[in-house]
Amino acid sequence: MNREFLPISREDMEKAKIEQLDFVYVIGDAYVDHPSFGHAIISRLLQDRGHTVGIISQPDWKDPKSITVLGEPRLGFLVTAGNMDSMVNHYAVSKKHRQTDAYTPGGVMGKRPDRAVMVYCNLIRQVYKKTPIIAGGIEASLRRMAHYDYWSNSLKRSLLMDCGADLISYGMGERSIVEIAEALDAGINVKDITYVAGTCYKTKQIDQVYDYELLPSYRELMQDKANYARSFYRQYCNTDPFSGKRMAEQYDTVYVIQNPPAKPLSQEEMDEIYALPYCRTYHPSYEAAGGIPAIAEVKFSLVSNRGCFGGCNFCALTFHQGRIVQTRSHESILEEAAKMTEDPEFKGYIHDVGGPTANFRHPSCEKQLKAGVCKNRQCLFPTPCKNLKVSHKDYVKLLRKLRQLPKVKKVFVRSGIRFDYLIYDSSDEFLRELVKYHISGQLKVAPEHVSNRVLEKMGKPEHGVYLKFVEQYRKMNQECGMDQYLVPYLMSSHPGCTMQDAVELAEYLRDLGYMPEQVQDFYPTPSTISTCMYYTGLDPRTMEPVYVPENPHEKALQRALMQYRSPKNRKMV
Repeated sequence: MNREFLPISREDMEKAKIEQLDFVYVIGDAYVDHPSFGHAIISRLLQDRGHTVGIISQPDWKDPKSITVLGEPRLGFLVTAGNMDSMVNHYAVSKKHRQTDAYTPGGVMGKRPDRAVMVYCNLIRQVYKKTPIIAGGIEASLRRMAHYDYWSNSLKRSLLMDCGADLISYGMGERSIVEIAEALDAGINVKDITYVAGTCYKTKQIDQVYDYELLPSYRELMQDKANYARSFYRQYCNTDPFSGKRMAEQYDTVYVIQNPPAKPLSQEEMDEIYALPYCRTYHPSYEAAGGIPAIAEVKFSLVSNRGCFGGCNFCALTFHQGRIVQTRSHESILEEAAKMTEDPEFKGYIHDVGGPTANFRHPSCEKQLKAGVCKNRQCLFPTPCKNLKVSHKDYVKLLRKLRQLPKVKKVFVRSGIRFDYLIYDSSDEFLRELVKYHISGQLKVAPEHVSNRVLEKMGKPEHGVYLKFVEQYRKMNQECGMDQYLVPYLMSSHPGCTMQDAVELAEYLRDLGYMPEQVQDFYPTPSTISTCMYYTGLDPRTMEPVYVPENPHEKALQRALMQYRSPKNRKMV
């Protein structure tokens, strides 16, 4: 098995006896060959399918020569902004510049451009006029159709209309990238690759597209925000691979076509992805700059699942990974954990075993893997669906096996649990084991707010559900002879949150005797229901008006109320 890093220079290509690469992957992150990084998975998967791939990491976007260092690829360029959206990476919700970038050598900020996918694609197109370009990753995925852009406070066109890419591979791109690679290798022109699930493309020949749903045109979206709210919700209801339709969005004479999402991976396919020969760390060329800070959080963590049926309105997971939970087998996870324990830096602690939601280890109901998720219903909101399958047995078994591995002292669960799902379990086995073995003094959970009006707009359960969990957690700590805390994540200024709601939250925190160290102000990232509410002032699910706290002073007040004890907030409070 080849456990060497992929080529990043001509010298590397010569050493590997490669005259011309099949694909050149241009990435906004540093090159980290670890399965927590999307570029590592896609490049290793293509290599496994017999293709050669080289990496150009954080090229100088002001210099077209920076993307020529590996020459012209035989099949195409792949482009991603990185594990994070470049705008979220660069700017806090206040739109002020962040100081550090965990995905860059030494944590240095400013090594990638704003709107990195668009900039990189256009840079490539300046030099290589006809070479296929496929954009992917979270940034491209959430901008695949017309979307509200918080940073410019405007409605932007589909990314395909503003960058030189031929295709967007959206969502988790393993299936689509393999199919695209096979088509290009067979000599099919990239303009004719219009049939791959999980991709978007442009066309002027709408009559050649079959079985599609026509969305409002970009012109119509610009004329009336209500049109955007309706269009967005139609897209949101078409994110399932089994029931999702093909969508078309018109830009004068050009149409952007979104094919239905790619099918979820089977457990065998998930296992195969995580068994690829990753080096599991950053490229050695970054050592002198101090390494890559982001590796610290994931180096000794295990991904056990993908997808999330939680359906929080402020989260982009529905649009990106989808609502169908896909899992790895115990054998696959244990094998990775055993390798981890051989690392000289391993100190006996597995930092996390999870995914978007740690305690989801199977689809929410039996029908999902055959018929998909419900279009107009959520699994947990506003109350749990009668078909919801609630069980932690498989997850408990997995955690027990990991605890028994030689050299493992403690296994933490850090990637967040759904406390509502947990309390719907008729067995308290998981809660008991969680309290006894898998947290260290405190458990982080995300009730987000206490006002039921706000929680409804967030797509979260009523506050009473959280209070029930708090009581169960307190009792379980008592039973286990432990005294561990809960750290609630809370959010200010979400659409629907008035000053009255903010005061209600402040009073709850006062009565609790708790002041959160960190407060998350709602961040309107592309392609979420909450962002649609923020932009349009309408709830796209019902088309009813929503109060939106937009004024910077009010937003500051809402945030200050949550940290009312802080001397710096005293005047405002």
